[in-house]
Amino acid sequence: MGSALEEMGTVISTFEGPTTVVFSFVVGSKNVRKGQFVQVEAEDGLVLGSVSEITRANRYFESAESVAEYERSSPMSTNFPTTDWEYIIANVRVHGMFKGGLMIRSTFPVAPGIKVHSADEELLKKFLHFEENGLFLGTLANHKLEAKVNLNKLLQKHLAILAMSGSGKSYLASVLIEELMERKAEKGRMGIVIIDSHGEYAGFRSSQYGKSVSIVDGKKIRIPLRKIAPALLFTWMPDASSQQKRELEKIMLELKKDGEQTHNSYGLSELVEKINASENLDKKSKPALLGWVGEIRSLKLVGKEEYPKIGELVKPGCASVVDLSGIDGEKKKQVIVSYVAKKLFSMRKKEKIAPFVLMLEEAHNYAPEKMTRKVALAKGAIETIAREGRKFGASLCLISQRPVHLSVTALSQCNTNIILRVTNPNDIKRIGESCEGIDDAMLSSITTLRVGEALLVGEATGSPVFIKVRQKKSSWIPKGQDLEEIARKFEEAIVKKKTEVEAFL
Repeated sequence: MGSALEEMGTVISTFEGPTTVVFSFVVGSKNVRKGQFVQVEAEDGLVLGSVSEITRANRYFESAESVAEYERSSPMSTNFPTTDWEYIIANVRVHGMFKGGLMIRSTFPVAPGIKVHSADEELLKKFLHFEENGLFLGTLANHKLEAKVNLNKLLQKHLAILAMSGSGKSYLASVLIEELMERKAEKGRMGIVIIDSHGEYAGFRSSQYGKSVSIVDGKKIRIPLRKIAPALLFTWMPDASSQQKRELEKIMLELKKDGEQTHNSYGLSELVEKINASENLDKKSKPALLGWVGEIRSLKLVGKEEYPKIGELVKPGCASVVDLSGIDGEKKKQVIVSYVAKKLFSMRKKEKIAPFVLMLEEAHNYAPEKMTRKVALAKGAIETIAREGRKFGASLCLISQRPVHLSVTALSQCNTNIILRVTNPNDIKRIGESCEGIDDAMLSSITTLRVGEALLVGEATGSPVFIKVRQKKSSWIPKGQDLEEIARKFEEAIVKKKTEVEAFL
């Protein structure tokens, strides 16, 4: 196998190795790059590793005093053959050994003096669990191998996309959505529901995927009171006492019974009437309950009719974008996400809807680590899907630029992470704690990733790997103009107005 592969260099003996986990080689090819996979024929099988770091050295320039002295009169290269003494060393992290077609732990170090070759792509594909029918996310860094990941491994045990703002999170999410929409029915398709805080995905509607995309305007969302279970309503009014909750539950059941008998729909006005008419509530409870119901009413969200029908949000191979960009109130957004997540999961458990992935932009706002349930009203519903969703075909994709603020419960349940550029030390620390298999060298590499480069780690791949995200097939541009454009348009509008006034006078 090795003869057709490019020779990269020769294994050397160093103070640190070769050992069963690391070795170094003197680079003999210009094509060696950090993160690249290499292989070595060892006594027991074929050892596979990746280049963790590359260092450059030159004996002529080792002694500071000598260099300073010689460089005073003329450059050292004029007196010495300095280029002949330069050498490059690559350090390799060993991933394992192929023996009899299986990947096993390396149990014996490679021998110094042996040749290192570029890794065989077929071998690599097998090792990384990439497959022909997988979701095509991009190409492996420094290789031509396409990163095609298994849908089940990527999404069944949940996915987190983590990156600082402007690193390409939404772009990567769009690539994933395209892949999910392009899947053939015989391979198994999921429904996609996107909670879109900034209206970034509405452009899908005008792309070639338009027929498979529906946009829900957050301002038009209405939740019928009859569809809200008392338990869910209580999560929106966290300060109510257990007695007040019991009484409210009784009142809601009475309302439901009345509605069924008279075939009339009912809303918050009818609930207020019932609370006012109740004789079981004490002097303190009645105004408190009326106050909470008033608060929920002020959200202009709960009524008699339902929009959209939650069951219609999930269709195999189609995406529903819940656009919350027009909503200012944080509480209203929390209530919507809480209701949608709870309802979707409940319907999926009863198999009323297809398996789905709920993609949550700004996930740290809806499932924050430190905020109380009083503020983070959607946190409970999201954590429930994180804990139990895998058994029922309900998947989460959490997208966040602040991993440190994201619920540890939710993040720890995401068995695959795709990490783009992150520079905040606290976020890096949280990623290191929550992602198994990431070493310090990889964590430090995350800070220097370019836009569109990502680290794929976890269940979906045999080993943590850096990938270059593929180009989007749809040509729409995410919402949001650049600052120069906004400033220019503002001034143009002022000049236009001034001209119109002068013309009128």
